[in-house]
Amino acid sequence: MKLLILNGPNINLLGIREKDIYGNMTYDQFCEYLKNKAKKLSIDIDIIQSNIEGELVSHIQNSKDKYDGIVINPAAYSHYSIAILDALKGVKVPAVEVHISNIYAREEYRKSSITAAGCIGQISGFGIYSYVMGMMALINL
Repeated sequence: MKLLILNGPNINLLGIREKDIYGNMTYDQFCEYLKNKAKKLSIDIDIIQSNIEGELVSHIQNSKDKYDGIVINPAAYSHYSIAILDALKGVKVPAVEVHISNIYAREEYRKSSITAAGCIGQISGFGIYSYVMGMMALINL
C-alpha cells in the first residue's frame, strides 16, 4: 500500500508556532516519526507540504493511479477551500482528513471543515498521532 501524506499551510512550522497547540516536534522530526510508523505498518508513504492551495490541488489530482489513499491535513484551507474539496471528490482516491488539534474545541471558524466532505472520515485532536490513525483507517478500508 502506498499513501500520500499531504500537509497544508504552516505545518512546516511545527515546533516553532503555538507549541501549546501543535507541540514541540519540528517538521523534520514529524516526517521521521511518520516514516517510522509507516514502516511498522508495512506501507510506503510520500510526505508533501505546501503553503500554496493550487499546489495541494495539483498533488491531489496527481494522486490518481499513484496512491492507494491520502492522509490530508488541509490546515487553514479546511475551512474554505472548495478547490481542495473538488479535487478530493474528483480523483476518487480515498482520503482521511486529519488535524493535530481538536478543531471543535478551538475558535468558532475552525469548527467547520469544507474539505472533510471529500474524505471518507476525519480525525482531529490526537496530536501527530492523528496521522497514524488516518493511515490505519486507510489500511483497514
